[in-house]
Amino acid sequence: MELTTLYKETRLHTKLKELLIEELNLIDVSADEIENDDPLFGDGLGLDSLDAVEIVVLVQKHFNVEIKNMDEGKIAFQSINSLVDFIKQRRV
Repeated sequence: MELTTLYKETRLHTKLKELLIEELNLIDVSADEIENDDPLFGDGLGLDSLDAVEIVVLVQKHFNVEIKNMDEGKIAFQSINSLVDFIKQRRV
């Protein structure tokens, strides 16, 4: 992977983590504590269905990417990595 591409992808991961913390009011969590492969729901960050709705809005607002249905959400919301991949695929 080209260094510039790697840098942009790392920045996207960090920006997404920071937006999730800010917009979902995740207290006592820093971007450094969120692993890219940790589940967003359940045992990972512990998000719930209301958070999923907020993530849909967040992704639309900040990345101009639409999550159109639950099937897309299930794929995108597995982890930070899967959400970043979803955003990258849809931004092209």
